[in-house]
Formats: sequence, structure tokens, C-alpha cells
Amino acid sequence: MRALLQRFSFLLMVLAAIGLMMMTRVDPVFIDAARARVTDAFAPILGFIARPAGAVASVLESGRQLTALYAENQRLREDNERLRQWQQTALRLEAENNSLRGLLAYKPDPAASYITARVIADPGGAFVRTLVVMAGQRDGVRRGQAAMAGQGVIGRVVQVGEWSSRILLVTDLNARIPVVLETTRQRAMLSGDNSDQPRLMYIPRGVEPTVGERVFTSGHGGLFPAGLPVGIVAATHDGETRVTPIVDLSRIEYVQLVDFGIPGGLAAEAAQPGAMQ
Repeated sequence: MRALLQRFSFLLMVLAAIGLMMMTRVDPVFIDAARARVTDAFAPILGFIARPAGAVASVLESGRQLTALYAENQRLREDNERLRQWQQTALRLEAENNSLRGLLAYKPDPAASYITARVIADPGGAFVRTLVVMAGQRDGVRRGQAAMAGQGVIGRVVQVGEWSSRILLVTDLNARIPVVLETTRQRAMLSGDNSDQPRLMYIPRGVEPTVGERVFTSGHGGLFPAGLPVGIVAATHDGETRVTPIVDLSRIEYVQLVDFGIPGGLAAEAAQPGAMQ
């Protein structure tokens, strides 16, 4: 009896499949609607079955997140402890520095004041390398102030009018800036010659600057404070060293005229040879 039922069941399934195929050909709209109803009917069941799997996945994801958060928390604790140690070191060094300054009667440099001015003329040529900016006496500009663009020195103020001022660039024939080399700490004089790369002068024999080495103001002469970037050593050949200005002088639109409050700075500027009147 059971074998007979199995045979009839198989036959019924085959007939039902054939019938469904025929109905799909005859009325596909009806079949699609029936498929949608069956899917809708089983959707709650499938969702209920899927909930445990989703819950397990959510628990596993939460576990991974907790592990990552724990590791991140430990790392932050270690970083915080290191920062606390550095803070204590910095406070100790600050106290020692203040104590040493007191013993040496150290006087800090005066605060610098800045005036931003727009370049309105570039009367460059074979015999002069200057800029004219739209700022003058009425704006507080004084002769001898440093002219900077970005973070680098480009020259100094040599002529001041009521509304405008003239800047002598580091490449001008009359420009002289006491400088120091970054690596060797050798002092020298940056001298313009109306070319795009001024020369380093008064370098002792046996001292050869390295190409790529930066050049800073030395602070001597009373015109600029020490440590301002001026240029980069571009080439050394037959005892002559050329420096590329730290700023592209052909693309300057705005400059900062800086008063570093150096005592005697104006007198030092007036004493420079070849200063433009």
C-alpha cells in the first residue's frame, strides 16, 4: 500500500509540475500573482526563521566592536600616560629655562608688528630689482623694515612715501644680508648682483656649502633678527656659491612689512652701502 502511495505521489507531482508549466504559458499574469501571494504568505515565517541568524550576527558584530573598543581604549590610555610624562618634562624644562633666563638677565625679543601690502609695481630690469607696494607712512611703514612673503625674507624697505613704499629685493645689486648656513653654521654675506640667484660671499677656504642647504639670516648688522629663511644653496662652482631665494620673486602679489623692533635697526640700514634713497 505504501509503495502504491509513493508511486501515485510521484505521478501527482509530475502532473502538477506539467500543469503549472502549461498555466504559465496560458496565463502568466495569474501565475505571477499566485507566486506573489505565496511569497507574502511565507514572508513572516521566513522573517521569523531569519531573526535568530540576524541576532547571532548582531551579537558577533557587537563582540567584535567591543574588542576593538577595548583595544582602542588601551591604546588611548597608553598615549595619555606618555603625554602626561611629556607634560611633566616640559613643565620641568620650562621652569629650568625661566631660572636660567633670570640668572642671565635674559631680555626677550620685542614683539614684531606686521603690515600687509599689495604689490602695485615691479619696475624690474637689468640694473634694478625692486617692488613698489601700496603702503606708506600713513600706514606705519618705516625705512629699514623687513619685507617678507610667506615665511621667507625677500628684501627690505628702502624708500617710504605717504601712500607707497619701495622694497629692495635680495637679488638687487645693492642688497647685502648677513646670513648663516643651516648645516655648518658658517656665517656669510648674501650679495645680490641683479641675477636670479644672489651670491654667498666671505666664506672661508675649506668650507663648501652643500647644495640644498638652507640659508638663514644671522642677526648681525641690526637689520634682521636671526633665523629667518632667505634661500637655498643652488650651486657651488669654482669657489662661487649661488643661492635661490626662498620665495619665487616673480610671483609675489602681497608682502608683509615687518618691524621686529630691533634697536638701532634704522641706523644700521642707513649705513648699508648702496642703499637707495
